[in-house]
Amino acid sequence: MTTEPYAATREAVHEQRIDGFGTVRVLPLDPHADLAVVHAWVTEERAAFWGMTGFTAEQVLETYVHLDSLDTHHAFLAVKDGEPAGLLQTYEPAADRVAECYDVEPGDIGMHVLIAPAGPDGGRAGFSDGLLAAFTSYALTGLDRTRIVIDPDERNEKAIGRFLRNGFEPGPLVVLPEIDLPEVHLPEKRARLAFLTKEAASGAVLAQ
Repeated sequence: MTTEPYAATREAVHEQRIDGFGTVRVLPLDPHADLAVVHAWVTEERAAFWGMTGFTAEQVLETYVHLDSLDTHHAFLAVKDGEPAGLLQTYEPAADRVAECYDVEPGDIGMHVLIAPAGPDGGRAGFSDGLLAAFTSYALTGLDRTRIVIDPDERNEKAIGRFLRNGFEPGPLVVLPEIDLPEVHLPEKRARLAFLTKEAASGAVLAQ
């Protein structure tokens, strides 16, 4: 029995064939249709830095419904060869708390990435790098931006190492201020900024 590719009928904002990896489709996240997948991922202990480990399905749904209502922040689901593979969130740095920590330049785009957990067969060599290649290609070419900024938790050494391995240049250690609003609460976060310019990517990630 063959399994129907996930979200096969939904339109992608970006589709890329990466040699030696596969085809990645980047879809706008549907908070309702993708809830089971997203809730399973963000509540795992490995996703602790995503900040949702204790969330119920309803809380995850509310979070992404709210995100879907914004013009400055967007969520996407990556599907690799028909299987859900990761989350991408983009944001306008000028409309985000990170703007208090660095000088935002025209053409900047912020990015958060969560890679899907490995299956029962264990590790997947090159999986994170392949998805990141598609994500950065979408941000820099699909959205026509000149620079990506990321702000992972300083303790998330695995994520920081992944970005640096893929051409990002390390930036300063900053403290993102707490956000406490009725619709969203984000605790203060010590983060390591890093940047990827379109010029740097053209000879690194986008060439993959």
